[in-house]
Amino acid sequence: MTFCKKNRESAQRQTPVRVVGTQKIRLTGKLAIFVFFIFASLFSSSQEKRRVDIEQADYLEADEKIAANAQRLVGNVRIRHKDVLMWCDSAYTYTGTNRVDAFGNVHINQGDTLNLYAKKIFYNGDISLAQAYQDVKLINKSTTLFTDTLDYDMAANIGYYENNGKIVDSTNILTSVIGKYFLNDDLVHFYKNVEAYNDNYNLEGDTLIYNTETGRLFIVGPTTIRDSSNTLYAEDGWYDTKTGEAELVKNPVVYNETQQLKANYIKYNEEDGKGKALGNVRMEDFDNQIIVTGNTSEYNDKLEVATVTDSALFMMYSEKDTLFLHADTLRTVPDTIEGEKLIKAYYGTRFYRSDIQGVCDSLVYFTKDSVVQLYNNPIIWSEAHQLSAEEIEMKQRVDAPDELHLRNNGFIISKLDSGRFDQIKGKEMVGYVVNGELNNIDVNGNGQTLYYARQEEEIIGLNRVESSRISIRFREGKIFRISFLQAPEGILKPLFSLTEEEKTLKGFEWKINQRPLSRHDVFKKPVPPVVTDEENILPLSRRK
Repeated sequence: MTFCKKNRESAQRQTPVRVVGTQKIRLTGKLAIFVFFIFASLFSSSQEKRRVDIEQADYLEADEKIAANAQRLVGNVRIRHKDVLMWCDSAYTYTGTNRVDAFGNVHINQGDTLNLYAKKIFYNGDISLAQAYQDVKLINKSTTLFTDTLDYDMAANIGYYENNGKIVDSTNILTSVIGKYFLNDDLVHFYKNVEAYNDNYNLEGDTLIYNTETGRLFIVGPTTIRDSSNTLYAEDGWYDTKTGEAELVKNPVVYNETQQLKANYIKYNEEDGKGKALGNVRMEDFDNQIIVTGNTSEYNDKLEVATVTDSALFMMYSEKDTLFLHADTLRTVPDTIEGEKLIKAYYGTRFYRSDIQGVCDSLVYFTKDSVVQLYNNPIIWSEAHQLSAEEIEMKQRVDAPDELHLRNNGFIISKLDSGRFDQIKGKEMVGYVVNGELNNIDVNGNGQTLYYARQEEEIIGLNRVESSRISIRFREGKIFRISFLQAPEGILKPLFSLTEEEKTLKGFEWKINQRPLSRHDVFKKPVPPVVTDEENILPLSRRK
């Protein structure tokens, strides 16, 4: 059966109007009766089998040349099937099926909340599938999916695209090559060339899951996130796009131009700057050439405070050497000078560098002027020298000798050989280190010295001198010259007349058993003094 323009115009003059739904359809002669029975049959079966209902169209055409059992609806088409309502410019329906091929400004509404738009949609009600093409837009609540081709499972409420898509909601914009939208769960799975962003962050990855309700991104595979202050990398975890909070659990890294944090697990919050890192924690400060490691760390980016515990290790590196320092707790805090920091070490502090080693209870390092202060029974070793006081301060200089300040009860012991030690005591001492070796010491207040006097290379006796001000110079680790600057009192005793008590000053204690001999020794706890064959201890220059 074929309709042409002449027949349609004739029908308008000769045939009464049949009403299907609310739209008038004009047909002629016996054809009108035939179509009436077709529609009646369709309406009857739709009541029983939930067939496609044609609620409205300007006119209908049927032609076997177009498609078998096909009816073409043209103009202001409205079709209903179950809870699906469709509008379009034109459509094909097929007798005996629930298929609809819709064209031009196609709009599908399902359950009042979901709207699907496209230039062309092939709908198969028998399998609840809608295939949308060209300028596709799927709107669910406050979330909109844009793509060029979409398969939408209307029974399971799942949409698929495989040729680039974009999700837009009130919080984020996300794009990918492939996507799968689970509307019932408010989840979108993105695959291949994934990007997500808003005014506060930018994300790049290969696989991602997004919760459209909470705004949370679930990381699956290598992902990089850049926010206003840091860059985050992880291969598993989540990131909250509303709060800036993140939990990174596989190969996580947080970094910026000056710092980097790595660990097995990182908890991060951009909003308040607080975070936590667990397992193989490694924090690096590039400007100050500092690395801090441990197993547990808590930090606050806004306050610039970080605390590391559990096997905490502080390393300060340079081209020449690296300082290794361990304590139960390491903490970095900002100095009063902008951009500078204080590094604090608490409880059981021990450090090693090839030219200097030490132990104390607590320590502070000032990055601004490379000053180190040691508190509570500090001891420092440098080559053959042991230095102790109630407080020790070390100042590292670039173009001048490094300084050592021993405050209150300073005591310097220099080992000569087994059983022989040069000794210096004083209220305040200032030492100068040149090329890693102690060069000279100035004693101010209550100065006492006990040193082995030499004539050329031969030891001729033990010299004990007291003076309130003393200046001492060293050469090759031994006392070379002593100048007593104020009211010296002293005595030289030959070796054969010395008693054991006379060989030491009051308070003498050689604590070689506490000395770290390598970078690994910083983790060793001090051991009680034991009788040791000290001659078998290798010089520091030969240790690694």
